Amino acid sequence: MANKEYKMGVIGLGMGINMLPVNNRTDIPIKVTQISGVPAQKAMMADLEAKYGLDRCTDNFMEMIEDKDLDIIGVFSPDPLHYEHCKAALEAGKHVVCTKPLVANLDHAKELCSLVRKTGLKFMVGQTMRYEAQFAAIRKMYDDGELGDVFMGEAHYVHDMRPLLEATPWRGEMPQDLIYGGLAHPMDAMRWFFGDVEEVHALGNKSGFIKGVITGKEYPWQDNYMVNVKFKNGVIARCLGLYGLVHPPMPMMGINLYGTKGSAVAEFSDFEGGKVKATFDKYEIKSPFESIYPPETEGAFGHGRTALRYMKHFGECLVNDTEPQPSIFEGAKTVAACAAAFESMNTGEIVKVFNEF
Repeated sequence: MANKEYKMGVIGLGMGINMLPVNNRTDIPIKVTQISGVPAQKAMMADLEAKYGLDRCTDNFMEMIEDKDLDIIGVFSPDPLHYEHCKAALEAGKHVVCTKPLVANLDHAKELCSLVRKTGLKFMVGQTMRYEAQFAAIRKMYDDGELGDVFMGEAHYVHDMRPLLEATPWRGEMPQDLIYGGLAHPMDAMRWFFGDVEEVHALGNKSGFIKGVITGKEYPWQDNYMVNVKFKNGVIARCLGLYGLVHPPMPMMGINLYGTKGSAVAEFSDFEGGKVKATFDKYEIKSPFESIYPPETEGAFGHGRTALRYMKHFGECLVNDTEPQPSIFEGAKTVAACAAAFESMNTGEIVKVFNEF
């Protein structure tokens, strides 16, 4: 099986176009051969077909999913469609790569996890923060014990969503549920380090900034969140997700870790690069050590290289029959933590998190 080439079909041509450059890589045993978009993207699909040597383009996703020639389905459709597309792919016997969030409904997450257990298929959730170079560096610092015992963490994803509403109108029209589509980034980042969440307490408000660009309808839920998180291992953390705001002069994404030997900060912004900074208790002078990371600008939203990193990992998991990270079960636990945060925001209570997937 080591020499097998896995054929992939991609649903959704926003972030989904970041899958196509795998066709130019000899170290990834995956080739995108089909794509599925909407009828208005017909000309775009024809251009991509010619550029990447695709076998077929279609606006009928089920036709593609049911094609026995495909091994993998990439789900990069709008968030509210993930459940339908992932379920259909699994029932058709396909491995799945799904962009975050896995789904925006806890019951749907449970059902998809059951399907993966039943079928034995590989399923990876494309959480980009885990594969950004800055965050991979702070993870290595953590794994190598350089910070000692880490007892607290923070993660944030802060993003004025108004430009994205113009570029991808579905976010305001369907709409995107930002407690999953946004907060999933920092929540998953903290879960990546500290494991299962025991309980959360959350606050949120509704800015009025987010509206449908076609219909002008108002966003129905809160769009700014502060979540205090307690993990089963005793670590505490804060997750910040702000989307209805004027973007502040701060990095778009960040991870902070606080340990007994040192503290570290990793920062990232789309198209702007970032930094990793750390201070260590063993040195008399606590000036931070700093590494600068240049911008990555390839692909949709500048996440082209990040997508290739996780696709390389997914290919290795297929070849070696290992569990991809984050797996569907990791993705589902992030959904569960976000669902608990939503409940907490609306009840004022501390909410226990479901983890039994």
